[in-house]
Amino acid sequence: MERRVSRVVKVGSVVMGGDHPVVVQTMTKTDTRDVASTIRQIHELELRGCELVRLAVKDMEAARALRTIKREVPIPLVADIHFDPRLALASIEAGVDKIRLNPSNIKDPAMLREVARTAKSASVPIRVGANLGSMNPDLTRSERAQALAEEALREARLLEEADFHDIVVSVKSSDVREMVEAVRIVAGCSDYPLHLGVTEAGPLRQSLVKSSAGIGSLLLDGIGDTIRYSISGDPGLEVDAAWMLLAGLDLRRRGAQIVSCPTCGRCEVPDILSLVAQLEERLGEIIKPVTVALMGCVVNGVGEGKAADVGIACGRDQGVLFVRGEPVRNIEPSAFIDTLIAEANKL
Repeated sequence: MERRVSRVVKVGSVVMGGDHPVVVQTMTKTDTRDVASTIRQIHELELRGCELVRLAVKDMEAARALRTIKREVPIPLVADIHFDPRLALASIEAGVDKIRLNPSNIKDPAMLREVARTAKSASVPIRVGANLGSMNPDLTRSERAQALAEEALREARLLEEADFHDIVVSVKSSDVREMVEAVRIVAGCSDYPLHLGVTEAGPLRQSLVKSSAGIGSLLLDGIGDTIRYSISGDPGLEVDAAWMLLAGLDLRRRGAQIVSCPTCGRCEVPDILSLVAQLEERLGEIIKPVTVALMGCVVNGVGEGKAADVGIACGRDQGVLFVRGEPVRNIEPSAFIDTLIAEANKL
């Protein structure tokens, strides 16, 4: 996989673009004016592996709250601005590390230039984010994708005409194929770092499928510099999903990855599914990248056990423990989980 080469943009302590790793981000679900709840949620997200967090700034009270929030959290903050460019100016003054503008709802070119000048002076990059919601629904999918791309690129050109170049672009849709097509258009005619996501992707299971299909297909083609899952629910799940996708694509690793069989009539341990659930819960405590296998029979179990950092392949009423590809000893099912956790912690 050859990765698309994009320009490098620095967002506080995080660098995206070029050959830098894909950045994991999400958005708080709190009212930004509720400073204590917002700070608490950002700290929780940071523990889950969030590297960049976006906050809704819907009025001046929210913009002013950013100054206090910025003092209390270590990860870079992105102010999400719609309609009122004065909120962007106030957010930059409050010390945010990046702002997000929607090209369809800031109409005054003079104010856009003022935002660009202020952001450049403060070394604050701008994400130009175009969404399906601003497109004509009567257009075909390909026409909407083209329109999405053109709208984002038009706004980016306006910023560059104001001598502003620290630009990140996103083109999002709740339609996976439309989003992918729009991103490919932007990727093919620009070097902006690209923020990937399927917007309004819905509740957990639906979002996991749609977001993984859209984001994953682009990442596999080397397109994308930062990703955000959109899930109607806990933002921590968005961060978890992003890391799982990056690990599954062998792009970045954080925490444990489980290799486990779906089970079938060959399974030698009756409660293997409950053991996998226990393993998943216990491995949540581990941050370092490690692959742990728990396989219900020897058909694929030996191969997967050897390939994992730590693995157990089940035989009749017991399992063989593998550590870094070598068989170590036989293990009784009652000791599977404690053994796997102990061996994973030793690595």
